[in-house]
Amino acid sequence: MPQLEDLADRVERLLLRHEELKRTNALLAEQVASLGSERDSLRSRLAAARTRIDLLLERLPAEPGAAGAER
Repeated sequence: MPQLEDLADRVERLLLRHEELKRTNALLAEQVASLGSERDSLRSRLAAARTRIDLLLERLPAEPGAAGAER
């Protein structure tokens, strides 16, 4: 019977480990979702900043001596 008890102990440890890994996986999945959302937000902010910079650059006066400015 010791073999059966050893097997039962191993199965119990495997079940506990499985539950632990399921919890870890769920936490990691939450982190992935959160980081994905943060990435999307940062991409949106970057695009908005680029648009603002492009608009500011268009408002700058042309440099003297630049092509087309000598006319």
